[in-house]
Amino acid sequence: MTELETASDLRVLMEEILEGLKDQRYLADERTAMTVALALSLEKPILIEGPAGVGKTELAKAISGWKDCSLIRLQCYEGIDEAKALYEWDYRKQLLSLQMGKENSGDVHNLFSEAFLLERPLLAAIRNKQRPVLLIDEIDKSDPEFESMLLELLSDFQITIPELGTMQAVQKPIVILTSNKMRQLSEALRRRCLYLYLDYPTPEQEAAILRKRVPALPDEMVDEIAMALAHLRLIDLRKAPSISEAVDWAEALVALNITKLDHDIVLKTLNVLIKDHSDLDHAKNEIEKLLGQINR
Repeated sequence: MTELETASDLRVLMEEILEGLKDQRYLADERTAMTVALALSLEKPILIEGPAGVGKTELAKAISGWKDCSLIRLQCYEGIDEAKALYEWDYRKQLLSLQMGKENSGDVHNLFSEAFLLERPLLAAIRNKQRPVLLIDEIDKSDPEFESMLLELLSDFQITIPELGTMQAVQKPIVILTSNKMRQLSEALRRRCLYLYLDYPTPEQEAAILRKRVPALPDEMVDEIAMALAHLRLIDLRKAPSISEAVDWAEALVALNITKLDHDIVLKTLNVLIKDHSDLDHAKNEIEKLLGQINR
């Protein structure tokens, strides 16, 4: 039975998703909720693209928390291969078994059996008895060859191990792939996924996030901080402040008992938001404009 059949219609399922993610302190919009609802109903992976720090990974974590299921995460990087993502053989155990077999008059066990198989994230997700969330994080950092290797999993929710055959998913995982667009992903991969683009939140959305994540933040500060962040993200920085860094900044201001943003406070706490020296210098030159935008 699919999620859609359980919820009876798509709108009901969307409402469940919005409330469930909200309970996990993730404020999603209707477009995101619709994509998640379709992914659950159609049992399709979601490819999420967008700038770093806009909540792509956090969405997978929030879905895992809402569904009360395990989160299996594969962090991609340049050079990642099947041995790190799918499975590998326990060579030490195989050598030990081979040695013991020789000592016992040639009684050697099958060295390529389940007993010697080491699960890696993709295989673990396929063999999980309860439906997990499989997060394939920053797929754009991997090589095109690795991306091609994923196609069987994304199409048929199965993995082929030459020595053991094809393994079908026990429970089809909820698959989330994230990309910061460091390289163009193949059309073959995109065809297999639903697509979601996440951008930085609007000031109104950011204010709602801050109220949810930092309840101790004074109401009069919320809009000021949201406007400041919107202005900072318009500056030509190497790395714009992420949502998590915005939350860190708000928590820092609460810890300092700040109730009003001014030039001195922004200057002293800017390093909580910006983690690059040249970006800091650039942002410092924009503080007066930033405060002017807030105080309009």
